[in-house]
Amino acid sequence: MNSLRRTLLHRPAKKIFARLFASNNNSNARVGIVGVPFEKGQRNSGVSRGPGVLRAGGIVQDLLSFGCDVKDYGDVDYKVEQPGTQVNNMLEYDDFASCMEKVSSTVKQVLSEGRLCLSLGGDHSMGVGTIDGHYQAKGDLAVLWVDAHADINTNATSPTGNLHGMPVALLVKELADYWPYLPGMDWQMPKLSIKNIAYIGLRSVDEYESLILEKFGVTAFSMEDVEQYGVHEVTRRALEAINPHGDRSLHVSFDIDSLDPIEAPSTGTAERGGLSLREGVHIMETVFASGTLGAMDLVEVNPGIGSERDVKITVEAARQVVRAGFGYKRRGMRPLLAQEIPGLIVKNSSQSEIN
Repeated sequence: MNSLRRTLLHRPAKKIFARLFASNNNSNARVGIVGVPFEKGQRNSGVSRGPGVLRAGGIVQDLLSFGCDVKDYGDVDYKVEQPGTQVNNMLEYDDFASCMEKVSSTVKQVLSEGRLCLSLGGDHSMGVGTIDGHYQAKGDLAVLWVDAHADINTNATSPTGNLHGMPVALLVKELADYWPYLPGMDWQMPKLSIKNIAYIGLRSVDEYESLILEKFGVTAFSMEDVEQYGVHEVTRRALEAINPHGDRSLHVSFDIDSLDPIEAPSTGTAERGGLSLREGVHIMETVFASGTLGAMDLVEVNPGIGSERDVKITVEAARQVVRAGFGYKRRGMRPLLAQEIPGLIVKNSSQSEIN
């Protein structure tokens, strides 16, 4: 038995993991669902259909099936407030600024009504709106960014100008001085500390992004780390780094491309060598067990990419990840007691029969 294995077996359980793998599959979570059919943060058409295909695939029914109280707030609709507004190397900026303002206010509303927020994308640029709304509702946050990519480029460093590669850089206060003035974005102030963000699943990180992660000592676990330490240990370390006392509301932004393309082929920037579906599910089971989840994004499911079978596989993977985040347990439902089984007469402690 190696030293890491010994450490895992004998480490005292932290308070925020006390509910891990509870025996009852009744979640009782109050969940608000927000669709964000936004695809202008990248160049692949089809991802705006993500919320629709995920709903049609059964995500709402999944949550209801194990006890969640679900309210669907519908899809975010927006009007471009300043048409034609442009910022260098930020494609479709005018649409982005207007849409994200509406996303932020909608997420804030969901959380203010006492529900956990599940936002269905759409591309990952929507993280600017969802996390801003979460911050406005709850204050100091911890953010777990599960992704193949770091998404922490600025407009000066992005090789593409695609906004789905910039949301983290727009959100963190440590990079505020690296941006020009952003017209139409006065509603969004970067208040999140970069120290309160952790990554899991990285395997395609640009050179500038690597420098930023290193400079600020960001908690970042690549696939190499997942393979070396195991997904449970990586997730435990990530959550303890960004939320050591369990007193911050946790925002999980889960990009489906964090999973290996074998598990989720219908996504725009697939990278081989990713998380297995089992690992993705375990991350979210651990998040739920922490008792700190406030909001979750599920992004970059693109039904316009791949075959019908590819889309079905990807949607099913997304469903399993979401279910785990809101309390579904693979151990199954609590076994019924004998007296709870309809038609079963219990004669004594060792004998029973069905009428």
